[in-house]
Amino acid sequence: MRRPIFHEQYDEMVTVKDIDIFSMCEHHMLRSSGSATWRTCRASNIVGLSKIARVVELYARRLQVQERLTQEIATALMDTLQPHGVAVVVEAFHLCMMMRGVEKQNAKAVTLGDAGGVPHRESTRMSSWS
Repeated sequence: MRRPIFHEQYDEMVTVKDIDIFSMCEHHMLRSSGSATWRTCRASNIVGLSKIARVVELYARRLQVQERLTQEIATALMDTLQPHGVAVVVEAFHLCMMMRGVEKQNAKAVTLGDAGGVPHRESTRMSSWS
């Protein structure tokens, strides 16, 4: 993702929503699927928006736990783009919850990862992510 970086001063929020995620839970070796939403603020380096989806896919294709996945995406984008701040929300259904044990079909795990200076009130206000 290093080559397609463009330098453009942009002081507002940018959000990419509903990036599909398919991953494998490293605890149960069962699939999880859902979506990621990425938000950044005050960036001077920008990339084509498809590159954000590629970063999400890169980390999701590993054996993974959702908490680590969320933070790895946020950290990778923060390190590469060096914006003021990055926040990532991952929402996923886990087959281990749907098939085993409690068998809850509609239970969705939601995790939030941030890096840098995303204002706390902005990154944690879940209604602003929908």
